[in-house]
Amino acid sequence: MPQPIRKIVFPVAGLGTRFLPATKAVPKEMLPVVDKPLIQYAVEEALEAGIDQFIFVTGRGKHAIEDHFDHAFELEQTLEEKDKIALLKQLEPTVPPAGNVAFTRQQRPLGLGHAIWCARHFVGNEPFAISLPDMLVDAQPSCLAQMVKVYEETGGNVIAVEECAPEDTNKYGVIAPGAANGARMEVLGLVEKPKPAEAPSNLFVLGRYILTPRVFEHLDNQKPGAGGEIQLTDSMAQLIGEQPFHALKYDGVSYDCGDKVGFLKANVALALKREDMAGRVREALAELGLKG
Repeated sequence: MPQPIRKIVFPVAGLGTRFLPATKAVPKEMLPVVDKPLIQYAVEEALEAGIDQFIFVTGRGKHAIEDHFDHAFELEQTLEEKDKIALLKQLEPTVPPAGNVAFTRQQRPLGLGHAIWCARHFVGNEPFAISLPDMLVDAQPSCLAQMVKVYEETGGNVIAVEECAPEDTNKYGVIAPGAANGARMEVLGLVEKPKPAEAPSNLFVLGRYILTPRVFEHLDNQKPGAGGEIQLTDSMAQLIGEQPFHALKYDGVSYDCGDKVGFLKANVALALKREDMAGRVREALAELGLKG
């Protein structure tokens, strides 16, 4: 069996300009979907996959993320004194064990590949996962748990993919798929934001990755690619042929919470799955002339 996946990198240094002015003082990863910030969904997804060491690549103004995953002693004491035990228990997933969380900074916005490279010393010489919190994935088992299962079967590198409209391939990293085994397929190539006429498929990389530390060797020497940034896709493409590389067409639903409409859609969809509020949400939608 391949080496277990214990670590995950969250690249959270982005400025969140698409959500200004809301993100002027609040990190976009802390924007709530129903009643949990986006970054907490990502951490809980990783925990379900058996991953328990978290590396955050941050930037200026991201202290709220670090504070969120720490004890809030005054709040906890107040809830305990007022016997609000249920609320106190809701805070438990926000405090990982001591020593299991690390923060490092990406001082300059040089791209996703550069952000992952900034975590190299924390990852060390072992396989690791990457999660982009903007992409919230509602799946059971979690998307990362499904990917870990594939990784245990194949070793090497595994990415999650889903279909996009053919005309939207220029928004994503897109794969050239090979032989398929159910929802799992070989990856023959990777292209960052190809024009629709040049795209090898309409299967795009979702924002969930399991990679070997070999990717850091390629990131060390990488030059800027699409958009003038150091693209993770370019370094991953160099792993193809060197190591096993598979894509998983995961079972679940994704919401692009880096987009305002996608963010609103995620809030409504997840609220409708909550027993404590689904009825009231449907009533609110009906008042707006909509259906839930």
